[in-house]
Amino acid sequence: MKRLMAWSGIIFIVYLLLHAYGNTHYFQGEIAYDHYAVWLRTLLEPLLPYGGMLWILRVVLVALLLAHVISAFHLWFRNRKARGTDKYEVKKPGADYFASRYAMRTMRWGGVILLLFIIWHILQFTTLSLAPGGEYVHGRAYANMYYGFQLWWVYLIYLVALAALCLHVWHGVWSALQTLGATRGNTIPLIRLIAFIVAFGLFLVFMSVPTAILFGWVDAPMAAADYYPQFCDAIGSASEQFAHCAAY
Repeated sequence: MKRLMAWSGIIFIVYLLLHAYGNTHYFQGEIAYDHYAVWLRTLLEPLLPYGGMLWILRVVLVALLLAHVISAFHLWFRNRKARGTDKYEVKKPGADYFASRYAMRTMRWGGVILLLFIIWHILQFTTLSLAPGGEYVHGRAYANMYYGFQLWWVYLIYLVALAALCLHVWHGVWSALQTLGATRGNTIPLIRLIAFIVAFGLFLVFMSVPTAILFGWVDAPMAAADYYPQFCDAIGSASEQFAHCAAY
């Protein structure tokens, strides 16, 4: 179970690093960012249908998420049952005790916050079931993000969730590598540094776009009449997936 948690967590971190990098395309402008969003749906065409690779990725991520969550709760319940109501008589000083205390008090609730956030994120930017700030349109990823993050409370939701993610990853990198046997006396300082860089790097990159939107550091979305001719030209043959492109 611990190895399952470790490997699923590591794969999630790789995905988050790629996702964070992808979000930086937002600063290239509306057409470039939406072109990137379409490119994700055209991966491995014509071997796979439009959006096929993205759906495979979603299924894999959901499976990994279930494996990670079920393993976490199973281990937590098993440890709680084994310990009963007894408390530790001696609290060890130093990093070992701090790590165990952090995992017990923060990782569990941080994981719950992240699970709720993932549901919110999917409803807002994948299914568009929630559309705070404006009318969301499938395919206009840049505009959808712009409308959402202009609201301070949406920004706050993401700030809290990404703070939880940062702390979760910070400890999770350490815990996963320890489970897989990578932590030894001479590697501990390097692993702690890697965990810190990965965790806070993800926080800074992911929050850069919402912050830029909230403070007006990026351009507002274009009007449909200006947007679709440029967008449809940029995405080429994929334009057949968008009804609006037939008019231009």
